[in-house]
Amino acid sequence: MRELLEKAVMTTIGVAAITQKKAEELVAEMKERFKLSEDEGKNLIDRIQTIANESREKVREMAEAEVQKVVDRLGLVSREEFDRLAKRVQELESRGND
Repeated sequence: MRELLEKAVMTTIGVAAITQKKAEELVAEMKERFKLSEDEGKNLIDRIQTIANESREKVREMAEAEVQKVVDRLGLVSREEFDRLAKRVQELESRGND
């Protein structure tokens, strides 16, 4: 459920993840247009990838926070909480059978 909500939030936000290939295509065009050196082109690719990764991380964090708000508002329990409670019930049942 949480994963589905997270995917929905991510889709709604419209995260545009730039791929290595797209970055290289963009830089190749810029190298030609602005006469960038090979090193300048490589540095630009690295910078584009860094910015894209940072953006994806920020969006992921925002999506997780929003999903958690929805989960809390709906009163859903986490898998960890469910597992903990199931274990506790099992322990109590086994004590009752003794």
